[in-house]
Amino acid sequence: MDIYNTVKQLADEIRVTQEYVEYKEMKKQIKDKPELKEKLDNFEKVRYETQLATMKGEEPKQEQIRQLQEIYMDLIENDITKKYLDIELKFNMMIGNINDILREAIQDVIE
Repeated sequence: MDIYNTVKQLADEIRVTQEYVEYKEMKKQIKDKPELKEKLDNFEKVRYETQLATMKGEEPKQEQIRQLQEIYMDLIENDITKKYLDIELKFNMMIGNINDILREAIQDVIE
């Protein structure tokens, strides 16, 4: 089988998973609620800045960590944003697992 056909089939299968379907629906719900989208965007910004500092080998600033925790606590108090974060995590775990399988398959040439 042609590798590109295999990848297309994988993409098609991803689009029918429960994780993908639910994540897509939650993204639509969030998009329709600008106040929630703004909160999530702010959370993503602070989370990214914190992760970036860690990846650079720096210790994230205590203020960033505190801000991230406060925003997260606020988000999980709302049923919609809590569900969004939960399904986002499940979707990202699925994609991460797929990436791990692919990485294992080519490990001998990427070392």
